[in-house]
Amino acid sequence: MRRLPATSSTWEFTMDGYSLLIFLFIGAMAGWLAGLIVRGFGFGLLGNIVVGIVGAFLAGWLLPKLGIHFAVIGPIVTSILHAMIGAIVLLVIIGLFRRA
Repeated sequence: MRRLPATSSTWEFTMDGYSLLIFLFIGAMAGWLAGLIVRGFGFGLLGNIVVGIVGAFLAGWLLPKLGIHFAVIGPIVTSILHAMIGAIVLLVIIGLFRRA
């Protein structure tokens, strides 16, 4: 992440290949762990990555609204746990719609 010129107050985000791999790894781990916790959901590698990434966005929106803030061991483990919580919520919602 780098700052734009001093006259601008916005941030520019750049993602290189290494960052993309970390992003996909976090999504895959979070989706896989959420699938283990919420029984009956196995979407394969690509599906787990999608569930984990969508779960990360969901947790990024939901957890601060609920006043939940935590950090463990390191930033990657914390990111995986946040994304996993969001993925679990997402899988529960998907399960409710599947039953209806």
